Order: sequence, then structure tokens, then C-alpha cells
Amino acid sequence: MRPNEVKRKLAAGGNVLGVFVGFDCPALVEVFGYSGFDYVLLDGEHGPIDPGHIENMVRAAEVSGVTPLARITQNTPQTILRFLDVGTQGVMVPWCQSADEARAAVQSAKYHPEGRRGLAGVRAARYGVGMKLTDYIPQANAETMVIVQIETLAAVKALPEMLEVPGVDVFFIGPNDLSQSLGYPGQPEVPAVQEVIDGAIAQILGAGKTAGIMVRDAAGIRRYRDQGVRFISIGSTSVIAPAARSLVAAIKE
Repeated sequence: MRPNEVKRKLAAGGNVLGVFVGFDCPALVEVFGYSGFDYVLLDGEHGPIDPGHIENMVRAAEVSGVTPLARITQNTPQTILRFLDVGTQGVMVPWCQSADEARAAVQSAKYHPEGRRGLAGVRAARYGVGMKLTDYIPQANAETMVIVQIETLAAVKALPEMLEVPGVDVFFIGPNDLSQSLGYPGQPEVPAVQEVIDGAIAQILGAGKTAGIMVRDAAGIRRYRDQGVRFISIGSTSVIAPAARSLVAAIKE
């Protein structure tokens, strides 16, 4: 299994920046990799892509030197298994609302003795060719990331217990869904929502854990990095659309 450079950077105290990709487009993954992003987060929750599409997107990530992660559809062993078996180096688990759910995600992502992930000669294990499964298992356990999403009021309330679950690499705040849960759908900038987000970040950092968040622009990246958030994501459309609009506006002047 390939080294997980994102996991290494975080362990060393560094910051990482990634981009959500919700389109079945390996070429776009390559472009983002060559552009210098630390990771691509292949979005299997919102959008049409599934593990079959993600396999080729993972290949594109490997070619361009960017770490491939995937947001799964639901927190079940079979779902996590399929997304990891194609070679992604970590899973983001949406709607994780309790310590038990966080613990279940870790169990599904890790092999024995750390978890109960099903074992087979899959792509992540080089199809069992040229590598013994007994060698692959400890490598996979060491390199695979588990990222749980904090995107509801229930998750925020359960955060103290969730932070005690071993094996979770990043606690990732989803501002849009959190704004909806708090009664301000689509308005994460509202002070009442920001107060909850800032409080959650403080809890995560106070426990010595890694906080993550979704942002819309460079200002958001700077703001949350200043707060100590080290795992930051931006949507692919937030990267592409402003550049496209700027170019069109310049041509039409």
C-alpha cells in the first residue's frame, strides 16, 4: 500500500489542503494533483460517483501524486469496505452522531486486530500479487485514515465522547448541514452557527485532535488555519467557477 502523505503531514504537525471532487472525471483529479493539492476527496455521498468510478479516479491520483480519500454514502461495513478496497487511503464518514458510530467507522476501516474489515486480494492489496496479505494488513491499518463528519447539533453535543474514540484521524465540521441542523439552512455565516462551529473547533483542538472543515474560498482557508484547523477542504466548483467567471468578465470588458 502506498504511503499516506496526508497522514504523515498531519502527524508532523503540518497543514493539508484538499478538494472535493463529485464528478466522474479522472482527468480533473490529475489536474488538481499537479496543481499541488495535498488530497482529493472523492465524493460518493453527494453526486453520481460510486466505487466503480472512484477506482479510476484513484489511479489518476496516484499518477499525479495526490492522496485519494473518499466520502462514503453511509456508515456500514460493506460500504466502507468497497470504497477502501479500490485503493482510497481513507474514508470520510458523513452524519456521524455518536461515539458508537465513530467507533463503528474505525472498526469497518481497519483490519484485525484494530477492526473487522473484510480481507481479500483486492486492488488496495495489489490483488494479492507480489505482496502477502500478512504484510499488507499492518500497512493498511497504519496508512488508512478515518475522518468523521460533525454536521448536526446531535454530533456537536456528542463531541466530548467522540473525541475519546481511538483511531479517528480527523473530526471534520460540515458548515452547511450544521447550519441546517441549527435552523439556518444554507447560512453558515450566521453568528449563531459560527459560534457553534468555533466552539466545536475549540473542543477538538483542546483534546489534542485534528480538526477539519469545508470552506468556500481562500479567506475561509486563512481564517480557519489561524484558528488551528489543519485539514481544510474546498469544493471543486469553488475552485473552478471563480476562475471561469474572472476570465469571462475580462474578455467581455
